[in-house]
Amino acid sequence: MRALLKLSGEALGRAGLESKALEYAVAELAAALSLSRDVELGVVVGGGNLVRGRDLPQMDPAVADQMGMLATVINGLALQEALSQRDIPATLQSAVAVPWIDPVHPHRAREALSQGRVVVFAGGTGNPFVTTDTAAAIRAAEIEADVLLKATNVDGVYTADPKRDPSAQKIPSLTYERAIQERLGVMDLAALALCEQYGIPIVVFDFFRAGNLRKVLEGEPIGTRVSTSVDL
Repeated sequence: MRALLKLSGEALGRAGLESKALEYAVAELAAALSLSRDVELGVVVGGGNLVRGRDLPQMDPAVADQMGMLATVINGLALQEALSQRDIPATLQSAVAVPWIDPVHPHRAREALSQGRVVVFAGGTGNPFVTTDTAAAIRAAEIEADVLLKATNVDGVYTADPKRDPSAQKIPSLTYERAIQERLGVMDLAALALCEQYGIPIVVFDFFRAGNLRKVLEGEPIGTRVSTSVDL
């Protein structure tokens, strides 16, 4: 199985990079990769732990987004290094030009994945006004992923925010169409539309419960699955 994991910046720390958070993320990736040699994993990393563009209203939105893209490059370097220290081969590609980092190249990414390397994608899409959700959908299509895994801090998609509405109910399975029409907060609309176009299922799950990433890859019914049809 080839999977693309969308990992938020917050997975690497609440305010900046935090060693414990980074160690936890790498441990979860290592456990998932230990399943089988057939598991191939790409990771799109966010930058919200360092810079979040929407939190900088005083700035030109394009400049704020450029800062956010650079934050994802920092996180990408940290994740690549942490993986390497665990003897997990990793390749970093960036949509933002950095002299010492390889640019995003779908063919080379697929080749690295087939060789058992984790491919970390940084720099978002390389453009402002676009989220890393959309970057994840694009990279999933480019590497021909079987599934896009969105790592969150809740155990799936709900009818409302479960932290604010105690009556909110979990939705175990839904279609792209419903997710788009009801704006359920699965991913941004551009990402959902792209996944629907290329038939890439999305699984939204709680990354912060140890072992969940491995369980998702094993096919356990964890989180919420978004696809063409509803699973019964």
